[in-house]
Amino acid sequence: MKKSEAILGLLRIPVDALAALAALLLSYRLRSSSVDLIPGVRLLDPPTSLPAMDVYIAEFALPGVLLFLAIAGLLSLYILRTDRSGWNEVARIFVAAALWLVCVMAWFFLVRRELFYSRLLLLHATALIVLFVGSARAAVLLLQRGMLKMGIGVRLVVSIGAHPLPEAAMYVLTKDRRYLYLGHLPDLLSLEQLEHRRHLDLVVQTDPDSSSKATLALIDYCRSNHIGYGFLPPVLADLPHLLRVERLGLLPLVQFQPTPLDGWGRVFKRLFDICGSLVLLLLFAPLFALIAVAVLIESGAPVLYVSHRVGEHRRTMIGLLKFRSMSRNADARKPELLSMNERKDGPLFKLRCDPRVTKVGRILRRFDLDELPQLLNVLLGHMSLVGPRPHLPDEVERYDPYQRRVFAVKPGITGLSQISGRSSLPFAEEVRLDLRYVEEWSLLLDIWILWRTVWVVLGGKGHA
Repeated sequence: MKKSEAILGLLRIPVDALAALAALLLSYRLRSSSVDLIPGVRLLDPPTSLPAMDVYIAEFALPGVLLFLAIAGLLSLYILRTDRSGWNEVARIFVAAALWLVCVMAWFFLVRRELFYSRLLLLHATALIVLFVGSARAAVLLLQRGMLKMGIGVRLVVSIGAHPLPEAAMYVLTKDRRYLYLGHLPDLLSLEQLEHRRHLDLVVQTDPDSSSKATLALIDYCRSNHIGYGFLPPVLADLPHLLRVERLGLLPLVQFQPTPLDGWGRVFKRLFDICGSLVLLLLFAPLFALIAVAVLIESGAPVLYVSHRVGEHRRTMIGLLKFRSMSRNADARKPELLSMNERKDGPLFKLRCDPRVTKVGRILRRFDLDELPQLLNVLLGHMSLVGPRPHLPDEVERYDPYQRRVFAVKPGITGLSQISGRSSLPFAEEVRLDLRYVEEWSLLLDIWILWRTVWVVLGGKGHA
């Protein structure tokens, strides 16, 4: 740790304390002031329960400052070295102020069994704490940046190994002012001959091997010379957001998540699917009835067609529901049409002018109305509103291992590949987009894809 980092880390404690105290004193002054905000118009009654200033400071202001410092400490706002972004720190200040407010209310209501002096004063105090503490920390951050510009607190870094430093790491080390990257070295001998080795702060190894004598020698050298040692994961370096550090007993374990859809992410997505499918089913109920009548009039029953598709993790088969848009013997006629397949870039079958499609079916397919019954699949948990495109078992058998990664999540009615080209998209690009969705999922991404789907369907892009 650099000395400047320790000094600035410790400086945040008295700065926060003064900012919080100023907020509490100003909130008292605002509430006790008899000056009207609008001349001649009294918006608030004069305070009757406020204590004297000295009593307020002794009984509430000073204990309140200590309480805020304790909460901020629990939220890791005083760690001496941090790579946290400014927005992350602002968010933690908001959370600290909210928890402070809850603790104050609980103390007065549950312990002292009385109401606080003034609800408006408490509201002012919370808002001013966020404002003053945030401003004070911004000043400390500006001070730190000024020191970094002068070279104070900059961390000297070299990388070492047979493999070059990944582009993502190179970008951070060359663009972030906290680091001065001195270059890449092939081995320990080159490090020992480096001119600035006595002032190095960090050595990053790009090809660690716990059984290698070279790796052990490099670690011993760094430990003996008080240089920080680090290594980059030799695999999955292109997916850092899917890696997390767990504990295997006392040992650190770098674990890979196939998708962010884990834990609460899966819960939120399922709740979103249930609510969304219910709303859409109610909204489109009249349209369901109209389409069913149209299919019956043209080609009779059945109205629905069940297509068996591969589900999540390839462990289950789902009966994907569609309004029937083809003749009743469509599956029996598929072998005779295989030679006419227009998709030559992968295992998918696509025929733009398919003779099996009915007149009503062409209208349904034009606006993807044949897929509306899949909302029932979503409600039952077989599918999601948003996800990779569901595929047939005979198609999946011809997937390579890389392409099978898309089965890490449930298939969806729409998805990133569907809004990016629909059926005209090359298969390799479709898989790439589906994998991008699997690896970068978020609830906001789902909402954006659903919004884009409306306009893509209305525009008829990439569809027969």
